[in-house]
Amino acid sequence: MSSISLSQLLNTVADAGVELFRKSSVKKITPVMLISWCEELLSTAGEASGITLARQIVNGYAALSDNEKLEFFRTLKSSYEVDIDKIVQFANDFHDKQDGDSYSKLFAAVESKRQEIFRRINQAPDGISTLVSMRRDLLRLQREDSNLTVVEKDLAHLLHSWFNKGFLTLRRIDWNTPAAILEKVIHYESVHEIKGWGDLRRRLAADRMCFAFFHGTMPDEPIIFVEVALVNGMTESIRALIDSERNELDPAKADTAVFYSINNCHEGLLGIPFGSFLIKQVLLEIRSEFPKIKTFATLSPVPAFRRWLARASEDLQVSHVTDDEQKILELIDEPQWYENKSTAQQLRPILIRLAARYFLYAKSGSEPYDPVARFHLRNGAKLERINWLGDLSPNGLKQSAGILVNYVYDLDEIVKNHEEYSSNQKIVVASTIKKLARKQSGQ
Repeated sequence: MSSISLSQLLNTVADAGVELFRKSSVKKITPVMLISWCEELLSTAGEASGITLARQIVNGYAALSDNEKLEFFRTLKSSYEVDIDKIVQFANDFHDKQDGDSYSKLFAAVESKRQEIFRRINQAPDGISTLVSMRRDLLRLQREDSNLTVVEKDLAHLLHSWFNKGFLTLRRIDWNTPAAILEKVIHYESVHEIKGWGDLRRRLAADRMCFAFFHGTMPDEPIIFVEVALVNGMTESIRALIDSERNELDPAKADTAVFYSINNCHEGLLGIPFGSFLIKQVLLEIRSEFPKIKTFATLSPVPAFRRWLARASEDLQVSHVTDDEQKILELIDEPQWYENKSTAQQLRPILIRLAARYFLYAKSGSEPYDPVARFHLRNGAKLERINWLGDLSPNGLKQSAGILVNYVYDLDEIVKNHEEYSSNQKIVVASTIKKLARKQSGQ
């Protein structure tokens, strides 16, 4: 008996439903037409006709321009709002009765019909991919129309449920992985560019590993992936990990696993917390396969450091910068400043000290200003080391003046660190970094 994928099955059902569905003869899809199909999708009870309608919406949405998508989402927002009076009524009923029936009515009232439309679109082959694309578009379009935020939140709520860790599968990516997936790894790598197939092959060598989460409805689309280097000692420079001339290490002799690139592949899934699950699961996989590895660390970018540095002289927490040091800091705007030995020597102590203060004192609300720091500290990592000129790529220099950092995942401390950060926003940091942050200018 031949196997058949879920996507093939849905397409078969949808094709069968075509005869039941009154297909439009017009060639140009409009937002009004798409809304009418959504309305019909809500009212249909038949499985075949429902899947056919959902596929029609999926195909129709793909044909819309940005302006047409904006019109479609605006109509989706205005036509399927919740009834506030009913919500108040059912909330009062539930307050008085506190029974299952009044709770069910309240629950139904606070959910907009948009969510049911999205659920039914998900019946279509490629429905989930389209919904992820819709959220990507909403995140962009809501900058133009903030009223669309409620539509984006509806869709984000569903995607959080559908991309729950329980629905994800961890897969090792190696040179035997299908080429279509390998091409996507090259495409989605946004931290350290993969320069073609030769570069990818080096990143999948015996002492290099790549793991990705996949979703059952998107089997050929990595959701998020992480690249890992098996090395001896904690690495301070990205070049040592991805240089084409590096010497390959026998992985059995490695004592450290360095997570050096983690990539979310779909903008439409922004904010869904895959990364923490991925790192911890990969850590366990590596420990199982290579028991000699005792240190698990990252080599991480500092993407907001230069942006913060631009206003550092006005920040009370970094007011220790002297006028002379401020003039020295201006040298980082010169091309190839890092190649000038004298310039680099002048900048190093100032930038390293300010980087330490940045991690400990620069805040976004009650959390660190740096988004990568927030991610790893929430996961229970420890900020271990600041690395001078660890990334000399144009992007690394632009974001952080070439600085990279190591976070360490200590299996015995992860849970405690996570709890302390979650409860008190306590930053677990090496004593050397604390000392650097306390230093005054000129010391």
